[in-house]
Amino acid sequence: MRRITGVILAVLLIGGVVAAVVAGRQTGDEGTATKTVRAVIGSEKAAFFADPDVVKALAAKGYTVRAETSGSWAMEELDLGGYDLAFPSSQAPADELAEKYGVREPLPRPFYSPLVVVAHGAAAEVLAANGIATLDRSRGGTLRMGAFLDAARADRTWQQLKGAGEHGELTGTLYIASTDPETSNSGALYLAAASYVANGNRVVASTADVERTAPLMRTLVQVQGAQKSSSDAAFRDFTSGVGDPLVLVYESQVSALLREGGDSVADMTVLYPDTTATSDHTVVPLTEPGRALGDLLTGDPELRRLAVRHGFRPQGATGEFTRATEAHTAFLNQQLTGVRQAPVPTYEVLRDMARRARG
Repeated sequence: MRRITGVILAVLLIGGVVAAVVAGRQTGDEGTATKTVRAVIGSEKAAFFADPDVVKALAAKGYTVRAETSGSWAMEELDLGGYDLAFPSSQAPADELAEKYGVREPLPRPFYSPLVVVAHGAAAEVLAANGIATLDRSRGGTLRMGAFLDAARADRTWQQLKGAGEHGELTGTLYIASTDPETSNSGALYLAAASYVANGNRVVASTADVERTAPLMRTLVQVQGAQKSSSDAAFRDFTSGVGDPLVLVYESQVSALLREGGDSVADMTVLYPDTTATSDHTVVPLTEPGRALGDLLTGDPELRRLAVRHGFRPQGATGEFTRATEAHTAFLNQQLTGVRQAPVPTYEVLRDMARRARG
């Protein structure tokens, strides 16, 4: 159940872990750093650790971070000897790593981000016209997960939806593009939220639950064909205008893009699923310097401010995110009003679910 095929693992190692994001390599602050911490992180945090201001803030506290990327759910297959910490994008793989390496609890959880669906304007309007979404902000709204899953079960196409005929780009089967759930955190959390709704708003916790929901999970995944291994790649495709009309991403990616501005947000609508899963970015300290860095990311005011700048919600203080995103309330649901957080199945159950979904 836990094995990832050699081909997939090789791709991860070549395309992710080997490509290091080195924080502090060429900065004037490198000389002040007294500890070098090696970390393997989810790719959605690469920009954060490469940010010169983050590098400077870490160096001021005596740290240089050498970060390498990997899919969060693939980290268990890596040899983490010589690393100071792993930093997957949710608690389930973090808990599994903690058990594997005998890491003491509690694990630092510096920040989090809910999953959202970005949609082109026409797609969002068609979903709203057919009762699959509601648009209660000028550039955003709510995806009704129950209605969407009903459409998925029925293999509905865009052409069958009222109003889609006016938009030639809306063709083929209706689906949300997500990442590979066997290796990527966002893809796995998509199954967690969808299976919760499909299971009568109960977390999937047994073999019977998995078998009951497996046909729908398989439909959600296999209709997509080849899936990307990173939400960053899917989001870049969407914002460049060549991606799918509906793409599952992290709110942090949207928030960071809104801060940058530009034409890439001109045709973007942000839909918050009424039942979603939250990505709790969780540090697994493998050494004492790794734990110290995790605690620093959690509690240091400057690093928290910079995390918000990269779109993350710091744990324990919603006001920081609310103040920083005040200009973007047309897109963002700051208070997550009307959004229910689905409990995430255990690591073993979610891996089984992902394996079955992939076929």
